[in-house]
Amino acid sequence: MKYLTHKQRGSTLIVALIMLVVLTLLVISTVRSGNTNLRIAGNMQMQSEASAAAQQAIEQVISTNFTATPASSVISVDINNDGQSDYTANVTTPACTGSVPLTNANLNMNNPNDVPCFSSSTTSNTGIMFASGTPATTSQSWCFQQQWDVGTTATGGTGASVEIHQGVSLRVPAGTTC
Repeated sequence: MKYLTHKQRGSTLIVALIMLVVLTLLVISTVRSGNTNLRIAGNMQMQSEASAAAQQAIEQVISTNFTATPASSVISVDINNDGQSDYTANVTTPACTGSVPLTNANLNMNNPNDVPCFSSSTTSNTGIMFASGTPATTSQSWCFQQQWDVGTTATGGTGASVEIHQGVSLRVPAGTTC
């Protein structure tokens, strides 16, 4: 019996090595893609936190009587409630962008917030009645409707920075400067 001898050329080894290289490249590409997506998600979270910090600083300013003496301020914000400041918000001086005097006709006699604004001694009845049965008046009230712009820039230790402007419309006593 005669055995045939074949020469092995190593083609299987070459194909296997090529497949390993391709597989390695696919794994490296997947890891890089995952890392990039993780960075994007982290940056988006930092941007959202900075926006929340800026909004919180604006809310803190407008919850006070800021129209009396508008001034800039620096507010530290703790987003995650761990007792340490995460963001610093630099609130610019609120700017009055408009002031409109209100007449008694713009007010509602049944609304307790409007009662201090009625100017009772100069009220003139126009003869026109509102649906509620109260007379429409044309005299000047003791209040103004003002619009303010409150802006802030919040920055954190992560490098995230956000600038936000909030428009505020509020009723103020007559004589409040704008």
